Amino acid sequence: MDTYDAPVDGLYSGDGSSIFKLAFLTSLLTLLTLGIYRFWAKTRIRKYIWSSVSFRGDSMEYTGTGLEKFLGFLVAMVILAVYLAIVQMLLFYFGLSLFTEPETIEEMIAQMVAIYATIFAVIPLWFFAIYRARRYKMARTRWRGIRFGMDKGAWGYALRAIWYWFLTISSVGLLLPLQTFKLEQYKTDRSWYGNTQFRQGGKWTALYGAMKHLFIGAGILALAGLLVSSSSEGLGIFVGIVGYVWVIIGGVYYRVRSFGYLSEHKELGGEVRFHSAPRTGHIIKTVILGGLAVGALSGVMFAIAGGSFATAMDFNPDTMQPEFSPAAIVFAALVYALAIMSIGALSLAFITQPVIEHLVQTLKIENPRALDIIRQRAHDEGADAEGFADALDVGGAI
Repeated sequence: MDTYDAPVDGLYSGDGSSIFKLAFLTSLLTLLTLGIYRFWAKTRIRKYIWSSVSFRGDSMEYTGTGLEKFLGFLVAMVILAVYLAIVQMLLFYFGLSLFTEPETIEEMIAQMVAIYATIFAVIPLWFFAIYRARRYKMARTRWRGIRFGMDKGAWGYALRAIWYWFLTISSVGLLLPLQTFKLEQYKTDRSWYGNTQFRQGGKWTALYGAMKHLFIGAGILALAGLLVSSSSEGLGIFVGIVGYVWVIIGGVYYRVRSFGYLSEHKELGGEVRFHSAPRTGHIIKTVILGGLAVGALSGVMFAIAGGSFATAMDFNPDTMQPEFSPAAIVFAALVYALAIMSIGALSLAFITQPVIEHLVQTLKIENPRALDIIRQRAHDEGADAEGFADALDVGGAI
């Protein structure tokens, strides 16, 4: 086989110390600007991660800007405020309000109804934001100088997401593979690389194999319930803890295996295909060990902050009231702030980046020669530039 026709392996060149320094510095700037810099912070972190991913020497490129995201956030906040105001006016019309102190059981029930109505009113926007966030990232990603892109369809995605989540919940999780497959298929079939469209193949029923540990965990929890109800409370609690941990691990297993299956059954232009073989054990080990490292290091910083606060406090023997040293309080507050910023930076360095590295390095592009016929795609507008995603806290750090 010609080496040019051979599958292309993904490579990741980032390192933990570099991304920690970047994340910590941008977190500090976010704190000093009272949160405004977070749009530029997210952009800088994405640029670093994107540029660390390469296939056959060609790195990915992220072209989004912090200003674009900041302006999109302002627009989204205005729209969200108007939308929620309309929701509250409708609730008030029906005698429901979030802002009155309930004095009777009926008023308490009415207020609970208003709270849940407000939450459910936001759910469509949350799913809308998920699609728009992915579309924005696709539009601001380039490889080999060619843009990715995604068709409009956020409201279609939101309606489908509500329906498939309803099916998953009403079936007690049995239709989770249907939800996972159909929603990913909707997004993939509307995605482009240059002038060539992606397609999601495969069958949703094939994802049931990825649920095996979720089924085992659910069975263990059911056994724990039986043991507790049969007066074996101590054993039942122990079995319940085992079942709870098993379900968590099963959730990670499902996400990894379903990601691998969906990636392997994607194709680009009917010719370019992908091979993905992430190892669940490796990712679980990364998450556990990384979580322990983050917890230990941040715990040390919080302990230092707590000790500083304790030494700042002294009792006045005359008034028997605590008195504080202003300098010590400022120092303790700074250490607390540094600890909080460190948690996010450490999580990126010890958990997020290693997982991304593993996913990239276990991904291959098959039949890469077919990429040569792909041509440039027209520039997509940023629209709200993830404004709704930022306003509703969708997507985390990157």
